Amino acid sequence: MKNYALTLCMAAVYSLSSAQNAPKPADVAAIKAQCGCHDVNFVYAETFSPDKLYTFKDRYTAKGTELVFVDEERGSAGRPDKLVIQHILVMGDSVVVKHWREDWHFEHTNLLAFDQNATWKRVTKTPAEVNGQWTQKVFEVDDSPRYEGSATWIHADGKTYWESTVDAPLPRREYTKRHDYNVMRRTNRHRIVPTGYVHEQDNDKIIRSEAGDQLLASEKGLNTYTRTDDQKCRAGKEWWAKHRAYWVDVRTVWGEVLVNRSTVALRGQVKGMVLGRELDDLGKTALTSTYDSKTTRPLIRQTIEKYLK
Repeated sequence: MKNYALTLCMAAVYSLSSAQNAPKPADVAAIKAQCGCHDVNFVYAETFSPDKLYTFKDRYTAKGTELVFVDEERGSAGRPDKLVIQHILVMGDSVVVKHWREDWHFEHTNLLAFDQNATWKRVTKTPAEVNGQWTQKVFEVDDSPRYEGSATWIHADGKTYWESTVDAPLPRREYTKRHDYNVMRRTNRHRIVPTGYVHEQDNDKIIRSEAGDQLLASEKGLNTYTRTDDQKCRAGKEWWAKHRAYWVDVRTVWGEVLVNRSTVALRGQVKGMVLGRELDDLGKTALTSTYDSKTTRPLIRQTIEKYLK
């Protein structure tokens, strides 16, 4: 009888441990709290180098208005396990730029890890490793991959934040200007505040070679998103309404292209063109008349596959 009771007990424990957790409402609320129309202030400053002869680069600063919104939500009502958040830069009443995208997945076990030279490798985590965690997948303006990190949202002592450390390509503010390092090891901290949120970064600029990793310099980043009048983002909302169908197809095709690849490697240019420009041009052509997803998706796939090594 004792052995039978023990067997039942162990079976119950196994059943509970193997079942996926439900996303916490507080986590979902924190992710969505990053949405809105924001005045954004970007500041980056190099702080350290092990090389005494290293010349620190000038501090980088920029400002802008950014629309951040949930464009897609999957999962049970009130407790989604995937949220697609799109960023749109708005400059005045007429200039709108599709900015980066972040997908949040709950207890995600299949990640792309950046290696170097526009190459990513598939990494599989166990359910135990991602228990209760959210993966943030960050994508370029053309919806190609950038970096992915998994961590737990922390809600304690009146603070709400998420933090992870992952390798990533050079940021857009640097990859066209310098070639003295090839990997950025990013510690990203998303902290929710009453006025919006703060994206704080502690980044290491790494020289990766067959001999291993060498630290070139470290930097501190502080991107402050402060909610502002929604009217300042009106042009961004109107632009997305006109272009959404095409860009949803782009991200859908990317998902189909990436899903079964153990390694992803991208070419920077093909015949003097870059992927972002080609996708932009294709979108302008596809949206000149009634949009036809069935016709456009194969063209999107052909364009993306030209840049896959």
